[in-house]
Amino acid sequence: QVQLVESGGGLVQARGSLRLSCTASGSIRSINAMGWYRQAPGKQRELVADISSGGSTKYADSVKGRFTISRVNAQNTVYLQMNSLKPEDTAVYYCRVTSSLVLYWGQGTQVTVSS
Repeated sequence: QVQLVESGGGLVQARGSLRLSCTASGSIRSINAMGWYRQAPGKQRELVADISSGGSTKYADSVKGRFTISRVNAQNTVYLQMNSLKPEDTAVYYCRVTSSLVLYWGQGTQVTVSS
C-alpha cells in the first residue's frame, strides 16, 4: 500500500504563487508517473500536469507557461510550482502516483485564488 501526503495549498491573491508538494510512502517498489489533477466545484477532475520517471512532462493548456511540475525520485516527492495564479485555478488539487501498475490518489489540498 502506498500513502500520499500533500501540502502547500491555501488562499492566494490573483497573480500570486503557491507550491504544492506530495510525498509517497509505504510499500513502494517503484514509482512511475507522478502527477497533479484538480477538481473545481461542479466540474470533472482534470489533469494539470504529469511527469514520468524519466522526467518527461505534460501540462494542461490552461497552465502552460505558469505551472511547473518536478520530482525528486530519491524522496518519492513531486512538486507543482504555480505562478501567475488566476481565480479559475481555484480547485481541490490531487496528487496521483502510479506504482507497480496501481494508481494512488492523495486526499487533496484546496487552492483558492481571489480576484
